[in-house]
Formats: sequence, C-alpha cells, structure tokens
Amino acid sequence: MRRVGFLVALMVSALFVACGGGGGDGDDASESAPSRVFLSLGTAPPGGTFFVFGSALAETMNEFGGGFGWNTTAEATSGSQENIRRLDSGELDFALSNAAITYFAVRGTEGWEKAYQMRTVMTLAPNVALWISPADSGVETMADLRGQRVGVGVAGAGFEYFIRPLLGAHGITYDDITPLNATQSGAVDLLADGSAAAVFVGGAIPNPAITQASASQEINFIPFDETAKQQLIDEYLFFRPATIPAETYRGQTEPFNGLDVGSMHLITMANADEELVYTVTKTLYENSASVVEKHGAGRAIVAANVVRDSGTEFHPGAIRFYQEIGIWP
Repeated sequence: MRRVGFLVALMVSALFVACGGGGGDGDDASESAPSRVFLSLGTAPPGGTFFVFGSALAETMNEFGGGFGWNTTAEATSGSQENIRRLDSGELDFALSNAAITYFAVRGTEGWEKAYQMRTVMTLAPNVALWISPADSGVETMADLRGQRVGVGVAGAGFEYFIRPLLGAHGITYDDITPLNATQSGAVDLLADGSAAAVFVGGAIPNPAITQASASQEINFIPFDETAKQQLIDEYLFFRPATIPAETYRGQTEPFNGLDVGSMHLITMANADEELVYTVTKTLYENSASVVEKHGAGRAIVAANVVRDSGTEFHPGAIRFYQEIGIWP
C-alpha cells in the first residue's frame, strides 16, 4: 500500500510540475502544493560513514526533489542486514548496504533464510577495510591473528560476510580467533585499552576510526597476502583492489595496497516503482555536487562508478536513467 501511495503521489506531483504548478492568481497554497511523498532511507548506527552519508543523500533528495514533494528521512539502523530485511518487509523504501552482504542476501546463501529481491540503484564509495593493530602488539601479518582477541565489527551488522572470505583466503577461520563486537569508534577503544590485539575497520577514505586510532598511537596496517588477495578478486564480484594513498593517516608514509571488501551501494526492492527509482537516481546523479558538499563519499557518484557491477542486479528504473545519459555498460 505504501508503494501504491508513492506512485499516486509521484504521478500527481509530476502532473503538477508539468502544468506549471496550477498557479493562477488567488489559488490557495494548499491547492498548488504537490502531494507529499514520504520516503525512508535506511543507514547504520550513528558514528559511521553510512549514517552520515545516508543523511547527505536524504538531504539532497529533499532539496532537489521539491517538485515531487519528497520528505525523505534517513533512519539509523544496525546496518546492512537490518536494512535488507526492512526493505523486504516494506518498512524502508531505499537503503545503504555493503555490496558483499547484499551479494549473499540476493542468493539466499551464507546463512540467509531466503533469496531477498534486492536491486541496486547506484554503486557508491568503496569500503576499504583492513585489520590494524598497535605497533607494539606483535600482530603484523594475517597469520599473527591466530589465537588473538580481534575486533570484527558490530554484532548483526554483517561484517562476517566479507571477513570470513578474507580470513579463509589466508587459511584462518573464526575458530582461530576470539571475535569481539564493537562499533568502529568502539574498536579504537579496544585497541587503546589493550582489550584487542587487532581490529577490523574501514569504509570510505579517510576513515574516522583509523584517523582516531593513528592519532593516539602508532599502528600497523596488516597487509593482505597478494596471492590470497587475487584469489578473492577472482572469486567474488564485490572484492577489488583499492589503495590507501600515503599520508592518509598519521605515520602512514607508504601507500597501502588493500581491498575494497564490498562497496557501499544504494538499494531498493525489485518491485519498487520504476518511475520513483528513475527519479531518485536522476536527482542524486545530477546533484552529486550537493552530496559532495555534505560528505566527501559523494565523489563516487560518477559515470565510471555508479554502474559498476558488484553482484546485485540493477533496478530497471536506475537502468533507464543510465541508458538515457549513455553510461550503461
């Protein structure tokens, strides 16, 4: 019913815009205003990139979607897994997700109880993630993680969907470590008080958690084995090479050749209204400069990136816009 309501409101708003807003002298404001379209956009817990960037997307949609009467709310959630389930139940209209988590959700594998009918609207910023450790911890390689207390992200957020393949490619399992759950800022605290020998953190570059950790102590960036890295890239669409430029973080004098472990992407349901998805895609793409003003991760809204395949089909509404502007591969 929500989706039918959105379609009706969108059609009424589009008609209003096409007719010049009604607008003869003496018209009541209530008669000329477009119908309100209430949209919800799932993000993640406050403190991470998803929450701030999701808010930037919602603000841009509201700012430039005035002709359609959009009222978009960025909702704090526990992250990708909750977002996918709430999209499926109709509680959300759009959401941010990690491409690795969506990859398994749409296939109904790796613990998902069914195949969720998610579709990509646009591929966004890379999630450049890695393990970091205090310089005096003795943990300098992936093999050194064995037997250690290791931060692995927020419980229920779905980090295991890319952490398990990462560990597996290096011959390590979850049973070889003692996993600790914490937010990214909480992970920094685990390092600071010695509760963890290493923590897994990442997101768009620069990442606030790594900036915080490197500002308070000397840290190691634990490298991935090159053979294991290539194996992951060959096996999964969501893994790809990514480099953290030198001097991004305090004490990081050399580039770090790491991995995008699953880009952030904007998703919706397969049965979401095509016209709505088309218009949202168009609005965000054409007003990407406004997104960048609110969060630097908006720089990923460019032709070469938004249509990149990370393993989840694109929604027909998004495809139609990308075809119109000539960037659909």
